[in-house]
Amino acid sequence: MVLRFQSYVNKLHTLVSISKTKAMNLEKCYFRYVQDEERIDISFLLKVKDSVRQFNFSRKPTEQLETTLNRIGANINKVIKKGGKKKNTDIPDVEVRIFDNKNEAIGAKSTCMDLFSLQTPIKLKVDDQVYEAVFNVPWVVSVSLPACVLAGFPVQPEHLVLQHADRGRCRYHWFRGLSVNDKGNEIIENHIKWELVGESFSYTPTNDDVGKKLKLECTPGNGETYGPTVSTVSKTLVEAGPGVCPFETRHRFTSTKLKDKSFRCVSYNILADLYCDSDFTRTVLHPYCPPYALHIDYRKQLIVKELLGYNADIMCLQEVDCKIFNNCLNPVLESHGYRGLFYKKGKEVAEGLACFYDAHRFELIGEEKILISEAIKTNACLQPIWEAIKGNAALVSRLLERSTVGSASLLQARESPAEVLVVGNTHLYFHPDADHIRLLQAGALIYWLNDLRTRVMDQFPDKRVSLLVSGDFNSVPSCAVFRLYTAGAAPGWLPDWRSTDAAEAVSGLSLQQSSALASACGTPPFTNYTAGFADCLDYIFIDRAALAVDQVVPLPAEAELAQHTALPSVVFPSDHLALVADLRFLP
Repeated sequence: MVLRFQSYVNKLHTLVSISKTKAMNLEKCYFRYVQDEERIDISFLLKVKDSVRQFNFSRKPTEQLETTLNRIGANINKVIKKGGKKKNTDIPDVEVRIFDNKNEAIGAKSTCMDLFSLQTPIKLKVDDQVYEAVFNVPWVVSVSLPACVLAGFPVQPEHLVLQHADRGRCRYHWFRGLSVNDKGNEIIENHIKWELVGESFSYTPTNDDVGKKLKLECTPGNGETYGPTVSTVSKTLVEAGPGVCPFETRHRFTSTKLKDKSFRCVSYNILADLYCDSDFTRTVLHPYCPPYALHIDYRKQLIVKELLGYNADIMCLQEVDCKIFNNCLNPVLESHGYRGLFYKKGKEVAEGLACFYDAHRFELIGEEKILISEAIKTNACLQPIWEAIKGNAALVSRLLERSTVGSASLLQARESPAEVLVVGNTHLYFHPDADHIRLLQAGALIYWLNDLRTRVMDQFPDKRVSLLVSGDFNSVPSCAVFRLYTAGAAPGWLPDWRSTDAAEAVSGLSLQQSSALASACGTPPFTNYTAGFADCLDYIFIDRAALAVDQVVPLPAEAELAQHTALPSVVFPSDHLALVADLRFLP
């Protein structure tokens, strides 16, 4: 996945447009050394005829300047002499030269890389145009705007990749403009009258923006200097939003941040795009949801607004697409003070778990992840489970095929440094005939978390270490998973151990775990609500000895869930509901 993402970025790196309206951009030639790929990128703007053109070149660091300058000149000449049906062969060739601060030509046998070690100012001349050569300044490798922009929902740059720059040190300017004239004819981007409307990383369009395009100008910075401003324009017009969403009513309970010993926790299965983007989903699973509202470009606008409105301190998310984490959730939430951790599922599944925490309130002191299908065979604390099932070939085969993971993020409270949370997160296997598989997975997870907690307690004997376990357990309250976590045991006689396939039935195994856990949000009637199924599947389990519940944010009424038949819908971005609880460290 990382290689595919990097390949995508490499394709974009020459497509970013340097703003042609900034005087600074017109006077500089930018040299950038891309160490990982052993290349030097060169970019500058040049007026050709009646327009300003951007020229980009990628050269080997060891290439001699003579060759580089000849290549630059050849490309410029090709552009200048191209026009109409006949080539303008009578136009003299441009001369490209490079000089030091004494106006002396730098040796033609010098390499491109040699330029980076020169201490004196360097000038690049293209005929009479003189550029100041600058090296490894902050740079925008790629940036774009979302394909769907809704009034009332925050929008932010996507695919923002920087070199020698810090996202938090960059300058952002948002503009709006009409892309059609009074006669309904489209106006080219250069002639749109742009109006400044925002100056931060994100911008929330208003109703006045509906029917207009947005433009973002980003000036990359690193705290010491700035690079060239680049711009990107939305491909689509700002659309009217869906109106007030039910989660905005829930935001009334979370309008302020908590402090001192209190903190807010969210658990939310946000519905991965890879499970939505198919004809089967659109026609069979969720035919009641308009296709545009199933599209991730629409849903992510709602997800971001919903998450930000909870003012949470810890957010445990499930079904998080890798691309959504990298290009949307992580950069947006980071701009609001959160730090994000991603835990990909096993095999080739391109989604997983995410934990976001408010870095002003918690400090990350460690993290771990297990792929349950692998850990159950090798992890010492899971051997009692493995020894009881390893002889059942059918059961083992089905269990080991699963890509289920569990994560643990170790967070120390900044305002109460003696408190450490082991924040577990998971998404158990879904299948109607899989209670036994889920119980084994849930057992492995809580055994592992208890073992990790013991290790953390040994490492920090002066601190109180508590468990907080969130996730989509795909188990209703009457199932043994809930019993194991809240009562501490899942005896071998429970019906959950059986299966419609008798060969997979679990025998001779009882699970016990020592942590006294409680469901912070109780057992609401619905945390998952679709046309085919509706029940409670999601939980935030907390350590009863260390944590208390101050508030549970009410869930939407069933009438709201059924207003558009079921979830997801135009106002609910997922088929699950977010659980939100205000918790407090006990004395």
